[in-house]
Amino acid sequence: MLCIEKILKGLGVSAMSCHRDIYKAARTCLTDRSMAVRCAAAKCLLELQREAVFLWSTELENVATLCFRAFEGSNYDVRVGISKLLGTLLASALEPRQAIAPRPGSKRNSLKEVMELLSSGFLRGGAGFLRASGDMLKGISSVSRDVRVGITQTCVVFVSILGGAWLETHFSCLLSLLMEWVSHARATQYPADAVSCHCCASFILRATLGTLLGEKAQIAAAKEICQLISKQKRVGNMEARVRPADVAASQHVLVCALLELGSLLQDLSSTAAPLLLDTSIGMLDTVISVLLHPSASARLAAAWCLRCVAVGNPAQVAVLLDRCAERLNALKSCPEAVAGYSAAIAALLGAVQLCPLGISHSKGKVVMTLAEDLLRSAAQNSRISVQRTQGGWLLLSALFTLGPTVMEHHLPRLLLLWKCAFPLSVKDVENELRRGDSFTWQVTLEGRAGALCAMKSLVVHCKDLLTDDVISRLQIFITFCCPSTLFRLPSIIKSYGNQIKNAATVFRLRVYEILTMLEPKTYEGKQLDWTRSSCAELNLLPSLCYSQDLALLGPGLQDVDQHYIEEQVRSQSNHQGNSRLHGGGSGGGTLEYDPFTIFEKAQEVPTPLPPASALTAAAVQLFGVIFPHLGIQQKAQILEQFCEFVRQLKGARQQTVQIHVAAAFCCTLKCLASSRRELGSEEVQIPALSLLLGALEGSNPLLRCMAAEGLARLVQVLNDPNFTVSITLMSFDKLKTARDAITRTGHALALSAVYRYLSGISSPQYLSACVGVLFTLSQDSTSHEVQMWALHALSMVVDLAGPLYHSHLEASFTLVLRLLLSTPHTHVEVQQSLGRCLNALITSMGPDLQGEGAGVCAVRTSCLVGCAVMQDIQDCLVQAQAISCLQQLHMFAPRFVNLASLVPSLCINLCSSYLSLRRAVVACLRQLAQREAVEVSEHAVALVKELPCRDNTQLGESASPPLHNIVSSQHVSEVGLEGALFSLLDRESDPRLCRDIQETLVHMMSLAAESSLAHWLKLCKDVLSASADTTHLTSVKQEEDGDRYDDSSAFHAKSESSGPFNNLRWSTRVFSMECVCRIIAQCENRDLAHFNMALAQEQRLHESADYVVLHLADLIRMAFMAATDHSDQLRLAGLQTLLVIIRKFSNVPEPEFPGHVILEQYQANVTAPLVSRDMNLCFGVQVCSAWIASGVISDLRDLRRVHQLLASSLAKVQVGRDVTSQLYNESTFTMETLAVLKAWAEVYITAVQGSRQRESPGSHLQQQSDEAGTADPAGAGLLKLVQTDLATLSRLWLAALQDHALLTLPSQYSSQLPSTGGSFYTAEMVEQARPHYYSAWATILHATALWLNSTGFIMVDEGPANLSRPVTPTSMGQSTSLSSVKSPEDVNTDRLHLILGISVEFLCSPHSGDQMENISSCLQALQALLEVPWPRSKVGNDQALSVELLSVLHRLIVTRESPSIQLAVLELVRQIVCAAQEHVNEKRHSAEVDDGAAEKETVPEFGEGRDTGGLVPGKSLVFGALELCLCTLVRKLPQLSPKLAGSPTGRGGQTCFLSNTDCRLVTSALAILSELPSICSPEGSVSVLPTVLYLLLGVLREAVKGSVGAESGQLVPGILQALRTVLTSPMSRAEKSRGAWTELLRCALHTLLESWHSGSSLSFQPHSELCYNFTYNSQKNSIFSILLYYLLVSLFQGPALVARPFILALGGRLVSQLEEVEKSRPQGPAELQAVQDAIRALEALVFAADETHRPQLVAVLLPILISLLLDENALASAPAASRSLHESALRDLMRIGPQHSAVFKALMASAPHMKARLEAAVKGNQESVNTKAQAPRVISKNTPSIQLKINFL
Repeated sequence: MLCIEKILKGLGVSAMSCHRDIYKAARTCLTDRSMAVRCAAAKCLLELQREAVFLWSTELENVATLCFRAFEGSNYDVRVGISKLLGTLLASALEPRQAIAPRPGSKRNSLKEVMELLSSGFLRGGAGFLRASGDMLKGISSVSRDVRVGITQTCVVFVSILGGAWLETHFSCLLSLLMEWVSHARATQYPADAVSCHCCASFILRATLGTLLGEKAQIAAAKEICQLISKQKRVGNMEARVRPADVAASQHVLVCALLELGSLLQDLSSTAAPLLLDTSIGMLDTVISVLLHPSASARLAAAWCLRCVAVGNPAQVAVLLDRCAERLNALKSCPEAVAGYSAAIAALLGAVQLCPLGISHSKGKVVMTLAEDLLRSAAQNSRISVQRTQGGWLLLSALFTLGPTVMEHHLPRLLLLWKCAFPLSVKDVENELRRGDSFTWQVTLEGRAGALCAMKSLVVHCKDLLTDDVISRLQIFITFCCPSTLFRLPSIIKSYGNQIKNAATVFRLRVYEILTMLEPKTYEGKQLDWTRSSCAELNLLPSLCYSQDLALLGPGLQDVDQHYIEEQVRSQSNHQGNSRLHGGGSGGGTLEYDPFTIFEKAQEVPTPLPPASALTAAAVQLFGVIFPHLGIQQKAQILEQFCEFVRQLKGARQQTVQIHVAAAFCCTLKCLASSRRELGSEEVQIPALSLLLGALEGSNPLLRCMAAEGLARLVQVLNDPNFTVSITLMSFDKLKTARDAITRTGHALALSAVYRYLSGISSPQYLSACVGVLFTLSQDSTSHEVQMWALHALSMVVDLAGPLYHSHLEASFTLVLRLLLSTPHTHVEVQQSLGRCLNALITSMGPDLQGEGAGVCAVRTSCLVGCAVMQDIQDCLVQAQAISCLQQLHMFAPRFVNLASLVPSLCINLCSSYLSLRRAVVACLRQLAQREAVEVSEHAVALVKELPCRDNTQLGESASPPLHNIVSSQHVSEVGLEGALFSLLDRESDPRLCRDIQETLVHMMSLAAESSLAHWLKLCKDVLSASADTTHLTSVKQEEDGDRYDDSSAFHAKSESSGPFNNLRWSTRVFSMECVCRIIAQCENRDLAHFNMALAQEQRLHESADYVVLHLADLIRMAFMAATDHSDQLRLAGLQTLLVIIRKFSNVPEPEFPGHVILEQYQANVTAPLVSRDMNLCFGVQVCSAWIASGVISDLRDLRRVHQLLASSLAKVQVGRDVTSQLYNESTFTMETLAVLKAWAEVYITAVQGSRQRESPGSHLQQQSDEAGTADPAGAGLLKLVQTDLATLSRLWLAALQDHALLTLPSQYSSQLPSTGGSFYTAEMVEQARPHYYSAWATILHATALWLNSTGFIMVDEGPANLSRPVTPTSMGQSTSLSSVKSPEDVNTDRLHLILGISVEFLCSPHSGDQMENISSCLQALQALLEVPWPRSKVGNDQALSVELLSVLHRLIVTRESPSIQLAVLELVRQIVCAAQEHVNEKRHSAEVDDGAAEKETVPEFGEGRDTGGLVPGKSLVFGALELCLCTLVRKLPQLSPKLAGSPTGRGGQTCFLSNTDCRLVTSALAILSELPSICSPEGSVSVLPTVLYLLLGVLREAVKGSVGAESGQLVPGILQALRTVLTSPMSRAEKSRGAWTELLRCALHTLLESWHSGSSLSFQPHSELCYNFTYNSQKNSIFSILLYYLLVSLFQGPALVARPFILALGGRLVSQLEEVEKSRPQGPAELQAVQDAIRALEALVFAADETHRPQLVAVLLPILISLLLDENALASAPAASRSLHESALRDLMRIGPQHSAVFKALMASAPHMKARLEAAVKGNQESVNTKAQAPRVISKNTPSIQLKINFL
């Protein structure tokens, strides 16, 4: 068959003559016993139908019947192949691809005929007439589930090939066909058949509606389904003369329709909101009306549909809850209403788990009242007792899903209800037995089962409520009441028949479930009883097997697309074989079996097992929990009984019991291993081993897998090497003697499993023996099953051995390669095991595969050959293994993997029909994209270009029809591989695959987005625009390539949009917006031109680079499209993108219009989404604040319009708590309120900072305003706009800060929290409110501090703010209660302490490392506070507070490396020191005034140090400031520390380059140091002064030596200013410290001079030393000269006795040096500064002289100044420093000359050359001033080149 298929593909139409013969041969093969033959025949016929028209015309009915027969007894591969064949034939028959010659009597097949053909197969199967008639007479269904599953897949293929446009047109026909199937009597004879048909119909609808239709078409389909439900609900109204058969048929139709409608609405999400609100359709009314249907399954389906509506549209949860609760109250006497509405409410409560915003707590109270009322009134009316009991407990069970914060208030009432549900004494139990009847026991059991389910829900969802008291009360019900009922169930059932059997089973199930969840100590002493009870109800669970061992059983359900319906086939085969393979018949599950699962947290509808099957699974779990707590004798007895049971039974019964007991014991071993408990002594071990060995040789393969896992767990639990060795030896002996396949497979797997949990295989001897045995078994060609198991075991051994296996690698590779080449293709299971083995071998080699040795090259070649062989095998799992092996090989040896061949194979299989293959392809692409994204994209495009040369049917031939267009050549060539991945992402529903696709796109984007920016942005734009009902804002350019379709592409629907993508879902478009944000963030760390339009335009002229700023228009257009979409999620993504754009591009200037930014032209696009009615409040106000704060808005009117949005949001949150109908929970109000307050805070901070910048002299904004002649109206008006609401905002800000302060208290202070909650949160939502406060408090704190700064802490009564909640009495003095009225001083103190407390608490937090923005906000808030006198005085008065602040700041500056943070810390320290300084000065001043002149000697005693001069660490402000400054200085200049000066850390004499920021830090620290002596007492200043001088002179020494780098010149002014502050300190003149200061300053000066002339003999006279160094060093170093001249100014201005010797010694030298300046003028800034300081020193000398001698000195000064002037010619060519000196000298002459006019005139008269020089300089200066004054008028003459014809003014 495969050979003929290839021949047909090659011959094409030329083989027409033999088509009939091939068809005859294939017919026989299509029903062959071998599944591989059937698959091959299906492929052959699929190729044949391309040219053989008769297959889908005259022979269509015969082929269809043949395919129906082929489905019987088929496996998954056969069903996929035949369904593809039959679906293609049916599609061809309906829409022929080529013209058919008309024949007499022939006609074209209609849709009705095709539907009837499918219906006949679905309802009657492929059996002949006699067999079908016989089955009908016997009363059994003649259609097996595999036939129906195959026809289901055929229907999906059929519709998928015809396409979405066809489906949209003919959906009503398809829907009627499916409803006919599910309502037909032949399809619903038994409940299991009805469930199977439901699944088939639901799968067809999901696979077609969910993947082929766009959102608009899906909405139309939802309307169609709604109309169908409306027709069917009339039957359910129990009108007169309605037959029970019609009601039964309607229930099946309603179930399928409602489930599909729910799925559609959940997928559409908020897109379906208009559909729900459309009163003409009445969708919600229609669904709710089904809640009254007499069928329970229909009611539950309607409840689930409402839940889906709530998940997709969370705003509907509260509305639907209110509506259902109201109807339940009104219809309490109707059984159907009680059951239906209680199920709906429970489903809606379950939906809250998937809605992040939740519901209000008041809804929980309403439901609690409803449930309690139902339970208390259950006994009043026997007709509805069961429904009320079930409904009440269902509501209570669902209510626990709301969490402990809701349920803790209702727990006492629940405990009372539980108490009423169970008997409390033995007497009550006996009374029950005496007076009970069948109905009473049914109600009782239902009630107790519901009560136990509520307990289970409590344990699952509200563990925090399980206190010791609650557990002890539950223990009474479980340990006494439950056993008393449970052990009497057999007698009760015997007495009252099977009427209560189902209720008894459910009760037993609930008991087992709750016991499994509770700790065994809860029911200590009863374990043996519970064990005996659970032993009778055991079942096998696949979770007990090792996950990788399940691959031996074939493809898992989770690895196929059709898992939803494939479960039905597995379920049927399990039921017929009395086994529980792959899940215990879970395929037959339905919601009706367990209504309590309707509130579980799941996206898909639950499919609980029938109660009997669920009971067995629960028994397994319970046995595993209880057994470890039994005694040794009890354990041994139970295990021996298990073994005895297995020995006594025979046949199928033996296998069932063996499965049960083995599953129970394996669950026990798993629990023992996880809890690290011991199994017991040898008397327990012997029966345990016997039990597992018996299962290891069982006929069921899953049983053997589980037994091998049990052995591994047993070895792990015992942890006895001798036992482990004995197990392995026994397996070796068995393998040597046994010849049957079952024994050999079981023990081969056991060899690989024994060391699974023992840290791998560590014995070379065991490894060699194991490898030898497995090698032999894997080559046993007589049994392919043995080969498969042996190879799988070998792969496990390779993984466990690790590096120890390297000695066997070469032989293993040889074996695998030989078997790959020799194994027949029909035995794909062996090939799959070979693939797993090859993968394990590659992993074992690891990076060694990169070697160049001969052996490594041979191994590498074997790997590549093996992968190539597996790629040529048709089986999808083998191909997936090949791709996985190549992926591993690429990981370890990437240069040896040829991407040119790998990438095309990946692209070909990208849209395969098999999920496992698509997963492998995308996983490989994800890895390749991490390093070679560009190469991967290039190879994909190259594949498309080469297709005409290779095979134009190769690309996409394995693709499933709905995905085929994704990999079509035109599609890939247009959008690339990444575009194909976007399309695949839109169609896929598998979460794992979707996640891998997204990660692949992210990796490709991170590597290739910058180089192909335009392509990626266009791709995202096309994805965003791909909506059938979205108007495109821009036209998309189409490539005009000729249409090239392969055969199957003829059935594709035409594109509904002009772009390359069609009808993409909202989730895909949301991801495209996330990609846009990622691209912007990625470009942020790259070239600066990405955010600079001028630079980008300039660089683009010289190179072919692309920059994101050039695409700003597209970015804003995309953000606008998303932000105005009808999907809530897409609108949020659009707003987020707008926010990113505003933050990144708000400061980008517009090159063509200087003074403007580039975003100004897009104001309308940004503002439009914000004024939309559908704007999300939290995101909207965030974008508004960012937009206002950006400064882009230049027009005051536009600013007011955006401001109005914030004002309306503020009004909304103020009345938000008063709204009675809340849609979401209370934390949503908290989130919205804090978002609004944070947005206002950001705007206010921006307004205040902008106002300060404009007001500060010399600022950039001030200069711009001066140059423009006008002020910025928008900037100036912003603060005015905010001030109108500032009174309200300030109160709300303070209330929010108080809430935050309370919420940050440790748990031990939780009792101090207000019982009613805070201003913006309720007591129940404390935990949910904390994150919202944490994200907003820092900005609000900064804004509050700025407001307090502006008011100066002066309280103004602006009237009460309209708070949304009455403020608590502790709310910062804002309460109007008379008992809590505080004085303004107390209120201000509370506010100050509130801000200080919040800031200090956060800055001390060890978790604030990544919150740099919050740290900065805290520091800025504290700075704003300390700018105001009142808080500064408070801080200055409280030394303990100041010391604490310094301690916190010291920790902060040590742990944070951010320069901005460190600068802010030092500025705050300076403010704290200044506050202390003001406090000390005030005390000194007051002491002077109070004490008078007589006691002035006591005045300077104030300050730290007092009389002793000691500073106490931890209590001294000065000491703390010294520590902080020393830390800063030593971190920047380690040379200052004696310990670090010579160490590597201190870098010794190496140059420590300081940046500009570092210099600012050092300067700030020095400024703080210089102020410290002034806040000390005289004695304290003497203690501090040596440290201060040491640090000051140390920094000066390093700056002068040039060891701090090129920026050292910036340090000198700061150092000199600090020295000046120290020298002018009042402590230097204080009587008690004057002498010590003089001596210390003298020593400091000596040290300073010594550092420049070490080793010379110097006098100890300071003026002599200064003269000497002045003479020899002033001309050598400009920095030293600046220092000396600066010191001279201070000395000359000092007392006469001090200044005189220095004037006499240095005056002449100073004059002579200044006279030399005319000859050697300064060339740099440092030399210029030195000359200017020398002039200042000479000027100080002049004015220090007596009045009588001053004219003579002025006559010396003036000629020197005149000599520094330049003539007109020299001035034009002079350097900048010389010109600056000229201007400085001229200013000094014009200032000093008028002061000494007589001397000046005499000098001018006596020196004409000086007069001429001065006049020329003055004239030149005047001309320069006039030129500058005329410059604006010259500029204004420049008129624009384009004249406007209309005057807009």
